[in-house]
Amino acid sequence: MLQPIIGYYKDEQGHWVAKLSCHHNQHVRHQPPFINRPWVTTPEGRNSKLGFELNCVKCERKAPKDF
Repeated sequence: MLQPIIGYYKDEQGHWVAKLSCHHNQHVRHQPPFINRPWVTTPEGRNSKLGFELNCVKCERKAPKDF
């Protein structure tokens, strides 16, 4: 289920996590060549993706909210 990004934070290991409007969290890593998300590496890039929709597997599984 597609859900818009409403914010970000860093986890305990320093990886960026997107906060989704459904109240689930999802890691947004840039690890080429497998995951290509260069926008996550800068504040401007992250801000440009606010509102961008990510597929939320947790919604599909009807998982409890993360926040």
